[in-house]
Amino acid sequence: MFPTCPIRNVLARISDKWSLLVIYTLDKAGQETIRFKKLQREIPDISQKMLTVTLRTLEEDGYVTRTVYPEVPPRVEYALTPRAHSLLPHVNALIDWALENADGIMADRRKAAARKN
Repeated sequence: MFPTCPIRNVLARISDKWSLLVIYTLDKAGQETIRFKKLQREIPDISQKMLTVTLRTLEEDGYVTRTVYPEVPPRVEYALTPRAHSLLPHVNALIDWALENADGIMADRRKAAARKN
């Protein structure tokens, strides 16, 4: 991606369409692990493929642990790592900011769209 810029490299991986939402959803579970299907139900507009890709990326970067249990059918559970927990205050601050500013942002978008017409 951006091998000479560590900031861009890290931010590009966590600021994609789904990563922060997956981290937020895993955080809502508290200390519990979450199975794949439950995660998919909690984020209904994510496809199975995108959830798989996102979880793999988050696991590669050390934000998520994946535990496979040798059962039939196999049980796979996901949980946040200490690295992800250290990111959560920043994610929560961003969510709070978005909630505080959403109405104003949407109003500005409507004004901009009206000017285009």
